[in-house]
Amino acid sequence: MDLKKLEKLVVAALEDIKGRDIEVLNTTKLTSLFDRVIIASGDSNRQVKALARNVQEKVLEAGAEVLSSEGEDNGEWVLVDLGDIVVHVMQPAVRAHYNLEELWSARPTARARKAADEDSGAAA
Repeated sequence: MDLKKLEKLVVAALEDIKGRDIEVLNTTKLTSLFDRVIIASGDSNRQVKALARNVQEKVLEAGAEVLSSEGEDNGEWVLVDLGDIVVHVMQPAVRAHYNLEELWSARPTARARKAADEDSGAAA
């Protein structure tokens, strides 16, 4: 399955179960391990698990491969490895703490810019 189709399939699977704040990050210039990181939030352990499970089911139904998944036990953060795409489904507090959007984007977030401004102000 080509990357665009897989990406659309994953986003649709997340939207089916009311995944929130879905972000698709292009990582082709940052790593050769995968091409996309898709991040979504779920409001409870049950919803996080259901979102990840739905992604896996839809991918398998479409004939693509799920390489692995981790984190189903506690349901705060589930990672689904689809090869070219890595999907992170997280509860909002965990997502805010790890801030993967900043890690996998080439541009600093507003929070990072504010922290840098505060650091340079403290040094002056």
